[in-house]
Amino acid sequence: MTTIHEINSAIMFGTFTNAELNSIGDAIRFNRAQLVKESKRALSIGAMVKFTHPKTGRVHTGTVQKIKVKKVDVLENGMRWNVPASMLEVV
Repeated sequence: MTTIHEINSAIMFGTFTNAELNSIGDAIRFNRAQLVKESKRALSIGAMVKFTHPKTGRVHTGTVQKIKVKKVDVLENGMRWNVPASMLEVV
């Protein structure tokens, strides 16, 4: 089984062509989009969710107000957050 470290090393120091690297990038973007769709399916308006703020590291907990294409409006104590769906975890 290949580890993530081996994959990263192969990408960074391997002899891939530009077309091959573009293909790897496309595969990564596709997988990210699938993860967002999966996260959104687990959500519903009014659900309790939590997320960690990327700059402060603080964990926020709130309720889903609106589900958009890639982001979700989360209401926490009167504060509305526009959070990427992939960052949310259902409580």
